[in-house]
Parts: sequence; C-alpha cells; structure tokens
Amino acid sequence: VPSTLHTPLMSGANAIHGIVIVGAMLVASAIPGPVGVVLGFLAVVLGTANVVGGFVVTDRMLAMFKQRPGAKRQ
Repeated sequence: VPSTLHTPLMSGANAIHGIVIVGAMLVASAIPGPVGVVLGFLAVVLGTANVVGGFVVTDRMLAMFKQRPGAKRQ
C-alpha cells in the first residue's frame, strides 16, 4: 500500500476495531453466567489492545513523514 493511502486505511481499521469492542460488550451482556462475562471481558481486552496498537502504528507512520528540525528539503 502506498504511504499516502496507509494512514486513511489504518484510521478505518481502527474505527472497525472500535465497533468490535462495542459488539463484544453487547455479546458479553447477552450471555448469562460467568462464561459470558469471561469471554466478553477477554474480547474487550484484546480488542482494546488492537485499537491502541493501531493508533501507535499510525502515529509512528505519521512521524516518519515529519521534517526534522534544522533539516533542509531536497
């Protein structure tokens, strides 16, 4: 994927992962008993780690394109 398209694609993927977290919370509330709570909690934790990781990767990609102070453009 070209670098100009990478950031919008990552933003879209992060939004989808946020929806997955909401879905995991809804499913966890619908399943009675401790199994549903444990599986729902695990899904929320893993989904949150996925979203945070996506934002970290996107931030690092954007930092690669920032001009360093004192550097001349060629």
